Amino acid sequence: MSPTPAQMALLALAWLGYFIAHSLLASLGLKNWVAHKLPRLMPAYRLLFNLLAVITLVLPLWLLYQYQGAPLWQWQGFEKWISNGLRFSAAFAFIWTLKYYDGSEILGLRQIRVREQSVEDQENFHISPFHRFVRHPWYFFSLVFIWAGDMEAAWLVSAVMLSLYFIIGSRLEERKLRAYHGKIYARYASAVPGLIPLPWRYLSHADARKLIAGNTGF
Repeated sequence: MSPTPAQMALLALAWLGYFIAHSLLASLGLKNWVAHKLPRLMPAYRLLFNLLAVITLVLPLWLLYQYQGAPLWQWQGFEKWISNGLRFSAAFAFIWTLKYYDGSEILGLRQIRVREQSVEDQENFHISPFHRFVRHPWYFFSLVFIWAGDMEAAWLVSAVMLSLYFIIGSRLEERKLRAYHGKIYARYASAVPGLIPLPWRYLSHADARKLIAGNTGF
């Protein structure tokens, strides 16, 4: 049985509500407000943010599961192998990139351990191998995973909403990164595409090292 237009609209609204809440909680404005009004809460802010992100994700995922219907298209034969290969590669690459991040910082555990009061992320600007080709590799790998598989109506609505959020969310994240890292991030952004890798725009390993070292002649 195919889901109704009303159900698809409800699913889209659930995703929209999640994205608005997620963006608000991640915003510098709210972080600055908490740092000013509730400074004792700041060390736990990142951990609470992650917990709320997981909790509020339950509703759209539940609706996605409830509204599953007949497939719009399914890959068959050799195309299925390609589809599975792309999704596996995207998932593997996503997991592999985790080694280049401070997991304790991302989870919010380091902030609690050292009682961090600062609004800004404390990781220094660095360029992982994938960041030489695209500024937001996690978003790129997620887009590949989302669109490479079979598709039915509820998943299509979710895929469109997630894709729009990655586009808008990456812009919002760019503002924070430019605020945190200043001119060095602006130079990096001028050399590397945001969401989709382009063969003619990337940083060589040598150029990435020069940029990190503060050499503007890369």
